[in-house]
Amino acid sequence: MKALILVGGFGTRLRPLTLSVPKPLVEFANKPMILHQIEALVKAGVTDIVLAVNYKPEVMAAVLKNYEEKFGITIEFSIEKEPLGTAGPLALARKVLGKDDSPFFVLNADITCEYPFEKMRDFHIAHGNEGTILATKVEEPSKYGVIVTQPSSSKVDRFVEKPVEFVGNRINAGIYIFNPTILGRIELRPTSIEKEVFPAMAADCELHTFDLEGYWMDVGQPKDFLTGTCLYLSSLAKRSPEMLAPASEAYMHGGNVLVHPTARIGKGCKIGPNVTIGPNAVVGDGVCLQRCVLMEGTQVKDYAWVRNSIVGWNSSVGRWSRLDGVTVLGDDVQIADEIYVNGASVLPHKSIKANVCEPGIVM
Repeated sequence: MKALILVGGFGTRLRPLTLSVPKPLVEFANKPMILHQIEALVKAGVTDIVLAVNYKPEVMAAVLKNYEEKFGITIEFSIEKEPLGTAGPLALARKVLGKDDSPFFVLNADITCEYPFEKMRDFHIAHGNEGTILATKVEEPSKYGVIVTQPSSSKVDRFVEKPVEFVGNRINAGIYIFNPTILGRIELRPTSIEKEVFPAMAADCELHTFDLEGYWMDVGQPKDFLTGTCLYLSSLAKRSPEMLAPASEAYMHGGNVLVHPTARIGKGCKIGPNVTIGPNAVVGDGVCLQRCVLMEGTQVKDYAWVRNSIVGWNSSVGRWSRLDGVTVLGDDVQIADEIYVNGASVLPHKSIKANVCEPGIVM
């Protein structure tokens, strides 16, 4: 089987992290975002993966080469000279996606969930039609485009954009599986799969939905990256609790804490709930961490408090300092002692020596 991952451009929504690392390689729960997806695809029998990108960072090519060898798969870049929307990349990758009759997955690189690729594949093959959309249920469907199915069926009847009256609560989760025949519907030009291709497939009774169980989140911007991390850790607590720090640890304060084995944690800390601590991170004495992510090589000094924030690679937070309000530190940022930072996006290699009380970009 084959898969196309829609990566896109420079990851501007996730800056300042993506100023140093390409978006697919930013660690989500201590593992590159794209590796979560590749592992799940390989498990479902995928052997050929295409990354649809606007540019090809050399660092990404080197990492993906390692993944090719590790999993025994082929990974190719499909580089768009102009943005091709959500359907155009399928036409550009036609050579790989259409090389045989087996179906192929298409997924958005920013989506995290429990990736039910195996169940989705079996469901798709069983119904025998051209496409299957992964659907997730939401509490406020009026904010989204809603999928309406035929009565007592998984077949898609129509799509309703931001409905005023209740017509359903299933929305497009950004993951699909298609037969190669779909390629006959798509021209090599900027095209929207949601607005141009899906309505035609639904009219031909060739499109089904498959309901996602569990959590779902687009983690393409910092506040959603943090929310997605919380959802992932909650899922991990149910599926593989042994991967999380045990409740018996003296620093545990609320559960769902993921600590890399190489990280060091001081005395008298309160950590949790929903915290990820990366490789070689150093947490001082008396530190309080809540709903935050510490990337590789970070240092949080004694009695600091980090909440609702992402501390980028090799950055340090001074003694008695406090980060809050979806603060994001880029690579190698130094926060001085006794500093308060609220909702700031701090670009790489900066030193902060005065309080930042209002959300904004620190350049």
